[in-house]
Amino acid sequence: MKGITVERRGQLQYIQFNSFKQTGKVSHGFTTRLGGVSCAPYDGLNMALHVGDDPAKVRKNRQLICAALGMKAEDLVAGEQVHGSEVAVVREEHRGRGALQYDTALPATDALITNVPGIPLSSYYADCVPILLFDPVKTCVGLAHAGWRGTVQEIAGKTVARMAEVYGSQPADILAGIGPSIGPCCYQVDLPVQQAFAKTFSYWQELLKPAGENRWMLDLWEANRKILLTAGIQASHITVAKICTCCHNKELFSYRADQGKTGRMASLIMIYPEGGV
Repeated sequence: MKGITVERRGQLQYIQFNSFKQTGKVSHGFTTRLGGVSCAPYDGLNMALHVGDDPAKVRKNRQLICAALGMKAEDLVAGEQVHGSEVAVVREEHRGRGALQYDTALPATDALITNVPGIPLSSYYADCVPILLFDPVKTCVGLAHAGWRGTVQEIAGKTVARMAEVYGSQPADILAGIGPSIGPCCYQVDLPVQQAFAKTFSYWQELLKPAGENRWMLDLWEANRKILLTAGIQASHITVAKICTCCHNKELFSYRADQGKTGRMASLIMIYPEGGV
């Protein structure tokens, strides 16, 4: 687990990228399922309002992790997350969208970018790949939610491109992190998924390894790392957590391991207000 740190605050545990933390300019983290107040099958730190959990417990969980990260839970911004590639530019007027109710999240959005200090961006997942981005030169941040569909649509690259377009970011300056998600050890896919990757990526055979008739093991970590490289991010600026949610479903929510009835982790990032930490 090179390049990451597991932080503990009481019962809470969350994961951070050392490269992001060392800048002193952003607060960020990937939650686990440890700590929190949700009951089974969402036990304990379920962060998602859309999975059937008691909304009051989810809001409490969000308050717990945000307090640990120096964020305000009521200021969180979330996208609806539809496995697409839409990137929303978050401004002051969007503060709190999706924080307390799912139906106020930014519609049909799987990636967010902002340069507004004090607005925490968030995404929610339980096997899909969470990607965080931070440009310490232009002081802007982004995050993306990439399942196999979002990966085929190259949402990570589109998010980098939007940061360049909107904030003038140079991709070579951007730090990137690929968080806990289902690994190539556990993510078996079928022919339609293989065909989608073969159509999109010339190097698809590096990403999919045969696992029986019309079955492949898919490496979403490497797929998204390559997408970030193609977008212009330096290899030395990309951290891959290499923690499989399916292998570690006692500590992390996994849609596949838990057969669909489970909670969600969150990825979170916020620019500190002036002065940093």
